[in-house]
Amino acid sequence: MKTKTTFKVFLWASIFGAFFGILSSQVMLNYYINDLEKSQEDLIRDYYAVETATLVSPHHVRKDIMKGDSYKYNLVDLRLISEYEEEHIISAINIPVALSINEKLSLNYTNVTDEERIVSAFRALENNGKETVVYCYSSSCMTGRNVGKLLSDNGIYVKELGIGWNEWRYDWNGWNYPSEWADTEVLDYISSGSEPGVFNVNVFNFGNKTTTACAIENELSC
Repeated sequence: MKTKTTFKVFLWASIFGAFFGILSSQVMLNYYINDLEKSQEDLIRDYYAVETATLVSPHHVRKDIMKGDSYKYNLVDLRLISEYEEEHIISAINIPVALSINEKLSLNYTNVTDEERIVSAFRALENNGKETVVYCYSSSCMTGRNVGKLLSDNGIYVKELGIGWNEWRYDWNGWNYPSEWADTEVLDYISSGSEPGVFNVNVFNFGNKTTTACAIENELSC
């Protein structure tokens, strides 16, 4: 009797296991088939949806900086502390992607991983109601993307500056409009030291300069 009961349990378990296994396989197969069957138009739409949701134009950030002290963005520099303190985009705070042993000791981060430290620091920024934009060394640098993935895996969503520090600092004319070259100076948008710094609106003479930090003023702007 006991052997019969055991056999029945085993039989039904096998039937249910096979049924749900087939069902799961069918769901996964349909998912991958649908993904493979995406048209070129679907792929283009997905690409632009991701790009516009993730990237922030440096022109928008520069316009935000020009407000002086009421920023829309939390601008975050991911480079090392020493690099940030030497020079950084004005208004940016520093959440370095890595710390030296001495920095960990002095900042009391010896008992947490870099990942835990970064997640905690960005989570604290969520309380001020601003969008957070990160930047690292260059537009091709993966640091911003890696940090963005780490944060999204922890339920924190940030955007990425469309260029990196190198382009902002050393290729100013490369991403600004020719009509703005005579009206803007990169050093007005750079700060040094451990503090973010505030843009000096008195340095930028709005009365004599026509730049708006973007040549297009509508919902399709820079």
